[in-house]
Amino acid sequence: MISQLWAGVTWEDVYSWLFPLRDGLRINVTVTLITLLLGLPLGLLLAITVQSKSRLITWASLIFVEIGRGTPALVLIQFMYFGLPQTGLTLSSFTAACLALVVSTAAYTSEIIRAGLQAVPGGQHEAAQALNFSTIDELRFVILPQGLRIALPALLGFAILVFQSTSLCFSIALPEILSRANEIGSMTFHYFPAYSLVGAVFAAICIPGSIFVGWIEHRAGHGTQR
Repeated sequence: MISQLWAGVTWEDVYSWLFPLRDGLRINVTVTLITLLLGLPLGLLLAITVQSKSRLITWASLIFVEIGRGTPALVLIQFMYFGLPQTGLTLSSFTAACLALVVSTAAYTSEIIRAGLQAVPGGQHEAAQALNFSTIDELRFVILPQGLRIALPALLGFAILVFQSTSLCFSIALPEILSRANEIGSMTFHYFPAYSLVGAVFAAICIPGSIFVGWIEHRAGHGTQR
C-alpha cells in the first residue's frame, strides 16, 4: 500500500522538493522565534500584572489572558488576516501570523509563569522581607529567578507547540513548509509523499526537542530535591 502511494516518485523528485521545503521551514522557524521573543516577555508581564494591586490592571490582564487562551490559534490567525482589514488595518500574512501567535503565546505562558512564581516557597518571601527588600527587588532577585527556573521545562515544551502551530499559517497562504508541500502536491499530484516529508521534518525537530525538555525537567526535579 505504502509503495503504491510513492509510485512514480524518484529520488531526484525528492531531492528537488527539499529546496522549497527548506525555504518554507525557514519561515516556520522565523515565525517561531519572533513569536517567542515577543510572546514570552509579554507573558511574563501579564503574569505579574494579573497579581497587581490595581483592580483595573488585574482585570485588563485577565481579560487578555482569557481571550488569548480561550480562542483557538487558528481563529486568531484568521481574524488577524481576514477580520482586521474590515477595520482598515491590513496586515501581511507574515505579520498576521506572528501577531496571532504572539497573543496566544503570551496568554498561555503567562499562566505557566504565574504557576512557577506561585510555586516559590513562602519562606523565600519572608526572607526577602527580613532583608528589607522592596517589592520590586524581591520580585527581581528572589521570586523571578526561582519561579522561572520552575517554569522552564513547561515553557520549553510550549515552545515546541508554538513551532508546530506555525503550520496553521498555511490557512492564510503564508509560504511555510506545509504550504510548500501543498504546492508540490498540486503540481505533481504526489500529495502523500510531500506531506510525509513535512511530517518527517516536524518529527525530526519536535521529538528530540521533547526528549530535551524531559531531560531538563528531570534535572530541575533533582535540583529541587537537593
